[in-house]
Amino acid sequence: MNGVSMQFTSYSFLLFLLVLFAVYYLIPKRFQWMLLLVASYVFYSFVGIKYGIYMLATTVSTFFTGRKLNSLSSKQAEYLASNKDALSKEEIKEYRQRIKSIRKRWILLCLLFSFGILAVLKYTDFGISNINSVAKIFNPEWSLPVKNFIIPLGISFYTFQSAGYLIDIYREKYKYESNFLKFALFISYFPQLVQGPISRFDDLKKTLFEEHSLDRENISFGFQRILWGYFKKLVIADRLYVAVKTIIGDTQEFTGVFVLLGMLFYAIELYADFSGGIDITLGISQALGIRQAENFNRPFFSKSIAEYWRRWHITLGTWFKDYMYYPVSLSKPVTRLSKFCKDKFGKPVGKRVPVYVSTLLIWFTTGLWHGASWNFVVWGLLNAVVIVVSHELSPLYERFHGRYHISHTFIFRLFQVVRTFWLMCFLRTLDCYPGVGKTFRMVGTVFTNLNIRELLQGGFMKLGLTVPDYIVIIAAVGLLLAVSLAQRTGSIREKIAKKPFVSYCVNFALFLSIIVFGAYGVGYDAAQFIYSRF
Repeated sequence: MNGVSMQFTSYSFLLFLLVLFAVYYLIPKRFQWMLLLVASYVFYSFVGIKYGIYMLATTVSTFFTGRKLNSLSSKQAEYLASNKDALSKEEIKEYRQRIKSIRKRWILLCLLFSFGILAVLKYTDFGISNINSVAKIFNPEWSLPVKNFIIPLGISFYTFQSAGYLIDIYREKYKYESNFLKFALFISYFPQLVQGPISRFDDLKKTLFEEHSLDRENISFGFQRILWGYFKKLVIADRLYVAVKTIIGDTQEFTGVFVLLGMLFYAIELYADFSGGIDITLGISQALGIRQAENFNRPFFSKSIAEYWRRWHITLGTWFKDYMYYPVSLSKPVTRLSKFCKDKFGKPVGKRVPVYVSTLLIWFTTGLWHGASWNFVVWGLLNAVVIVVSHELSPLYERFHGRYHISHTFIFRLFQVVRTFWLMCFLRTLDCYPGVGKTFRMVGTVFTNLNIRELLQGGFMKLGLTVPDYIVIIAAVGLLLAVSLAQRTGSIREKIAKKPFVSYCVNFALFLSIIVFGAYGVGYDAAQFIYSRF
């Protein structure tokens, strides 16, 4: 993706927000959603006006296909209602099948168009590099030139969001949006373009197109969450980014225990970066009176990989579950394969086939969604393998817990949380190092050459961070952990809001912490959000 002039962390974006909030609550309320549409395209124009063409193409094709699907459904209902006495059951069935076939062709064409844009821009060079690798075996001098397409901002997010809308229309979950400009706002709504969440139309429309009066609670909660997001991003994530970049950048010096430390730092950095960005997005929306789906639910408290993925990037996980997992597991090819395996290998094997085929396909796709490289493909498949193996071993776990009765003890739950955290840390190294082989070699040094002494004897000071930096990191991560623990009993913002003076002090402390401890200025570069590249 090209450099973005209006990053969430830029002064221009903050000015953009202040102007938007002021105008939003000053203009007549019926024009508020129109202002958001204009603001969204202005925001996107800072990326590059020509990249907005792709988003507009997806918007136009999805809107008119949705209208066509709805028209065909209405036509069918009217025809059957007016001819119900004249048609036989077979004729009714045949007519419904014909309309269904037409609707299916329309939705497939539109999805192929939308995902085709995404595939060409995001995966062409990946495909060419693999073709060249194979071709070199037969002719070392032959190769295809790479295209170096620039990936438009948010293309994965708005493509998935528009596809979800279209599939819901096809399933007749709700009627299509008849106002093109409102639909364009749903696709282009600027806070979610950077890194989500992936919104559902029937949820977001409830507040996106409504008229909103200035609400003190929404403004207070919204700005508090924005500050919390900037705190995570600038105080924690961008500071740890320096150390992670240093460790990854020198694979000769930083091996063994440094790789382990890099895993830990990257896990915290990624969470603070991604959840911080989502906090900013949801905070902006709440200040505007708009509700969006949560994307995190304290993932580092998960006791298994499957649970972790139910808590991390929730909107992407539910998208895959609703629009891929269930349709694939119930599809005719998988059903036939399940029946074949049931006949050949027994009922237990046959029952597992839809689950495991769907799981492997979903995670292969999830890996590709995150990036056009074998690192992400392997990362996705490894997640699938862990989930499948865990599922297979569940009867063994149940017998173990039935005998020893330790599953509800604090020590065992803590063990599960720590185990899951570090397993995810090891899998996440595939995000960091270039090439699957190099990643596995670097992870291997953790077991063959840990060398903790090198880290303790001045190793921390080689990572580009100072003693004050480490103090800030420890204090900030401690605060992050404390807030996560406090949220187990309910919203901490609502608890604070009951005491206005405490709420004021918290907001001021967050603001002051960002100003004083934020990782920017000389020696730092406010990094783009990690998930914006996906």
